[in-house]
Amino acid sequence: MSISLETPVVLIIFKRVDATQKVFNSIRQAAPKKLFVIADGPRPHKEGELEKCMQTREIVDQVDWDCEVYKCFSEENLGCGKRISTGLSWVFEHVDKAIILEDDCLPDPTFYRFCAEMLERYRDSSQVMSISGCLFAKSPEHESYYFSHYLSCWGWATWRRAWQHFDFEMKQLPELLEQGWLHNYLPDHRIASFWERRFREVHESERCDVWSYQFQFASWVQNSLSIRANNNLITNIGMDEEATHTTGGGDSSQPLNSNNLEAMEFPLVHPPCIERDIKTDDVMGRDLATQHNLMPRIYRKLRKVLLNS
Repeated sequence: MSISLETPVVLIIFKRVDATQKVFNSIRQAAPKKLFVIADGPRPHKEGELEKCMQTREIVDQVDWDCEVYKCFSEENLGCGKRISTGLSWVFEHVDKAIILEDDCLPDPTFYRFCAEMLERYRDSSQVMSISGCLFAKSPEHESYYFSHYLSCWGWATWRRAWQHFDFEMKQLPELLEQGWLHNYLPDHRIASFWERRFREVHESERCDVWSYQFQFASWVQNSLSIRANNNLITNIGMDEEATHTTGGGDSSQPLNSNNLEAMEFPLVHPPCIERDIKTDDVMGRDLATQHNLMPRIYRKLRKVLLNS
């Protein structure tokens, strides 16, 4: 049964027909009144990619509920970084808030209500720049969500007021790093060094194919936080040969994140104030830094994507 969601939903697609169909079916159950679809174009040197892109776009024609559909389809391949970032800028020319799903992020049905309530509750709170449904570290507190330094783009939501700070080129980065800003902001030296390397690689890349690092940078420059659900509301179904950044064996039936979906309970239990959960963030930050230090193969793959080498 659909719930006729008032909050606009964004679906980001490329060429993954089966995964897109599953995510679209979830969106159909939520029945948003506005659906924005962002699609990248095929790469001319990839045989059969044009047909897959066209088949994936045709899924959107299955909308059978009361819904305004907005399409931003690129005929040329812009790459993940440019396509998603320019597409989201287009979305926020039309609406002031949105729930955002890529074609490999399959949500629990309660994800939509959770995001909608968070978008409304914190719409004027500049301390908060995003909302994430994907759980990587669970807070020991009993609230429905917590506040974190770290955002996640695996099923998320944000506002126009937050996206306006996005800068694909991160023009402020060199000056801020020279001033020691990042090591002051992230007092753990290992974690700060990890992010400094990532940010520098993105900034220096001739053909940057990512965008989430830039939004993380913008969030920290604004001294803002991300809301993170304390249940796992998203499973990644895209760890297969069709993926851009999460390839590595396995199949799409095996979720990339190790947590099973867990429905959010309502009414939500809110934290008493907007304050970062330092203990949970420390766990997540150390895990990120440790994983990238101990898994050079994944690091090299990320570097190849960023530097197009």
